Amino acid sequence: MMCTRLYRHGRLEREDLRLEELDNILSEEGVTVWIDYMSPTADDLAGIEKALGLHRLAVEDAVHEHQRPKLDRYPGHLFLAAYHAELAGESNELKIAEVKAFITKRALVTVHGPEMDPGQLTAHWDAEPDLAVHGTSFLLWGLLDLIVDGHFDTVQELDSRIDSLEDVLFVDHAPDHDLQRRSFELRKSLVRLRRAVLPMREVLNTLLRRDLEVLDPEMQPFLQDVYDHVLRVSEWTESLRDLVTTILETHISIQGNRMNLVMKKVTSWAAIIAVPTAVTGFFGQNVPFLGFQSPLGLTLSLTLIIVASAGLYLSFKKKEWI
Repeated sequence: MMCTRLYRHGRLEREDLRLEELDNILSEEGVTVWIDYMSPTADDLAGIEKALGLHRLAVEDAVHEHQRPKLDRYPGHLFLAAYHAELAGESNELKIAEVKAFITKRALVTVHGPEMDPGQLTAHWDAEPDLAVHGTSFLLWGLLDLIVDGHFDTVQELDSRIDSLEDVLFVDHAPDHDLQRRSFELRKSLVRLRRAVLPMREVLNTLLRRDLEVLDPEMQPFLQDVYDHVLRVSEWTESLRDLVTTILETHISIQGNRMNLVMKKVTSWAAIIAVPTAVTGFFGQNVPFLGFQSPLGLTLSLTLIIVASAGLYLSFKKKEWI
């Protein structure tokens, strides 16, 4: 499945290009072409590989999944690998869409799976028509800006969900299993997002170098803005990952404190209950003692039980053990 666009002097002219036309079109001045492939094979890319002179190693990387985010330089073109990320609805699961791109002086070729909608990319470009005069640099900026904005929105949503997790942390009788499960899911999503975000700093660093002939220097401020967003998302992701770890550690600490409090209460009541047991055991002797076989013995034992139990209760209550 292939989508195409033809820009001439910064204006969208056509969206129905055929590969056979590329040789003639790319030889014209002021022309920029975008070609989009969804889940192509190496054979599907053979035509564009020949038309744009793409390096075979870059084509291999484009059809193989699970590439590390990177920007490779080849004679006459660049190869970009990146990941678009978003949360799956109300779930804490992170959806990752792999995006590859070939960047030449007059063409941008994007390759991705069905997880990514190319309509989002075209809408992003159409929102900034005045920048289209910068050709391939404009198309590349739109792609990177869309990807990084997705990272930013995702980390912002994760931050909001972690805040709600903090609120549950100190709620009495909150289900421990649910909190631990949500903490694990959020940490897992943050780790996956971190893998997609951190290498983007090196990608943008390379693009900001002024020795790349395929890019228009006038787009440098816009790429610098994307780079600033990448730095912010990277730092935000790191802080949230540490925060989730802190939440888990705090949860374990709270559980330990609650267990200690329960043990104090149980031990205190056990000590109080031991008083009548000890007194009745003493007065149950089968040898004569003070009050043996007389009302004095009953009065003495009851008095000891009440006074000792009340004394222990008041003492434990003062220490807030019960």
